[in-house]
Amino acid sequence: MSEHELRVSKIRNGTVIDHVQGGQALNVLAILGIDGSEGLSVSVGMNVPSDRLGRKDIVKVEGRELSSSEVDVLSLIAPEATINIVRAFDVVEKNRVTRPERVVGVLSCPNRNCITNAEEPVDTRFTVIADGVRCEYCSTVVRADIAAHIDV
Repeated sequence: MSEHELRVSKIRNGTVIDHVQGGQALNVLAILGIDGSEGLSVSVGMNVPSDRLGRKDIVKVEGRELSSSEVDVLSLIAPEATINIVRAFDVVEKNRVTRPERVVGVLSCPNRNCITNAEEPVDTRFTVIADGVRCEYCSTVVRADIAAHIDV
């Protein structure tokens, strides 16, 4: 296989998430709530060569475009990612993710005593910090395994 040969075929319509840090593709799928039961056609390339990252992961999801809240959470674990929207086999939109200042309603707080876990009608609110996120209610910091707290 030559260096420029496609390893996975193009998708007709959907989203290509490129330049994900090597080894993070399964976390990307968790953020998107994709476990195979929804019937989407998904292609995953893990630890493929990349000039920019050394090694990268690529996730292609046929028939689905990402919401802005999904992109916000994705940016927390894949800050170098690019999101390509594909329609009729052509990339019609290409954007690099940007880390938001805050994430609302998509993560769950790991602190059992936080008001967001007390059956109150309160959306979770996290401030994005350099190495993770901080709950705006109880100040609990989540640094590693943010994907485990996805509530999408």
